[in-house]
Amino acid sequence: MHDLARTPKQIGTIIRRNRKRLGMSQSELGDRVGLRQETISLIETGNPATRLDTMLSVLAALELEFQIAARSRGSDPQDLI
Repeated sequence: MHDLARTPKQIGTIIRRNRKRLGMSQSELGDRVGLRQETISLIETGNPATRLDTMLSVLAALELEFQIAARSRGSDPQDLI
């Protein structure tokens, strides 16, 4: 499975979808990574202030990984701002 995300909100949506796929509540995910349920909720709604190490811990708990690739054709350079 490969999901494309270019914004914090899109990343949050992917995290939420995969958490639910695993049958896990926000509290259960938070317990796995040492975060409060409220923090998981903020991540899933696209909080842009989420620390990278926190994001990587959440992804690992969901058996996901962060990959970097060249932007696909037709992407708008303004998306980077």
